Amino acid sequence: MTQQVLPDPVVRVAGAREIARDLVVIPNRGVELVPNIGVIGGTHSVLVVETGIGPDNGRAVLEFAAKHARGRKLFLTTTHFHPEHAFGAQAFVGEATYLVNRAQAADLAAKGPGYLDMFRGLGESIARPLEGVELVTPDLVYDDAYDLDLGGRVVRLRATGRAHSKGDQVVTVPDAGVLFTGDLVETGQFAIFPWFPPHDADVSGIRWIEVLRRLAGEHPGIVVPGHGDTGGPELLAEVRAYLELLRDETWARRDSAMGKEEIVGEVTALMLERHPEWAGREWIEPGVGCLCAEHTG
Repeated sequence: MTQQVLPDPVVRVAGAREIARDLVVIPNRGVELVPNIGVIGGTHSVLVVETGIGPDNGRAVLEFAAKHARGRKLFLTTTHFHPEHAFGAQAFVGEATYLVNRAQAADLAAKGPGYLDMFRGLGESIARPLEGVELVTPDLVYDDAYDLDLGGRVVRLRATGRAHSKGDQVVTVPDAGVLFTGDLVETGQFAIFPWFPPHDADVSGIRWIEVLRRLAGEHPGIVVPGHGDTGGPELLAEVRAYLELLRDETWARRDSAMGKEEIVGEVTALMLERHPEWAGREWIEPGVGCLCAEHTG
C-alpha cells in the first residue's frame, strides 16, 4: 500500500491574527501536524503556547514571539508532549522559561525518543523538519495548576489528567475568555476524529468527557483547538458528543455479545455517517477496539 504523503508541516507566522487584546493565534491553516500556536502578552511578559514541529518551526515561532514581545520576558508552554506541539522547544533554550505540568514532563522524558522515531517514519516531509531535534527538559514543572502572572494578566495552566495523553494541559486566559485546549479538541473547518495514541489516551473517554464538561461549564468565549478553526464553546460540545456516542454505541453492541469485528464495522459506519466531513477516520477503529477491550477488562 502506498504511504500517504503528508504536506510539509511549516508554521506560517504571516497568518497570525489577534483574537483578543495582546493575544495572537498563529493558525494551523488546515495543515496536518501544524498546531494552533498562541502568543499571550502582559505588561512585562509574554507566553508562547506550542512550538511547531522541529527546530526550524521553533525558531520561526520564537522570532515572531520576540518581535511581538518587544523586550518583554518570554515564557513557553506546550499542551502535551507530541512532536508538533513540543519538538521545537530547543529554539527557546536560553530565550524563554519553559514550563509544563509534571505528567507532561514525564511523558516527554519517557516517550519523547520513541515518538521522534515514530514521526520520522511518517515520510520525508515529516522526517526533514525533525532533523537535529533535541528534546528539552522543562525549566519549571508544576503538579496540578499554575497561575502565570504576565503583568496585568494572569494565565492559568492546568493539568487535566489522562485524556488525549497522560500529560494534557489546558491554558486559560480569564480576562479575555480564551481557552487553549491542545488536542482535547481538534475540530472546526479542519475537523478530525479524536486521536487515540496507543497506551496514552483515556479510551473510554470518561475523564476526557468530564474534562470537556468542566471546561464548557467555565463558559469560555473563544476556544482555540489543538488543530482546526478557532471557535466558541460549541467546539467542546461537539467533541464531547462524539466521545459519548462512540463509547455508548460500542458498549451497547459489546453487551449484546456481538463480535469485535462486527462491532468495529457497525460503529465505524455510524461515525462516518454522523461526521462524513471529518478527517482522521483511521482513528475510529482503534478507538472502538480499545473500548471493547476496556469494557471487558
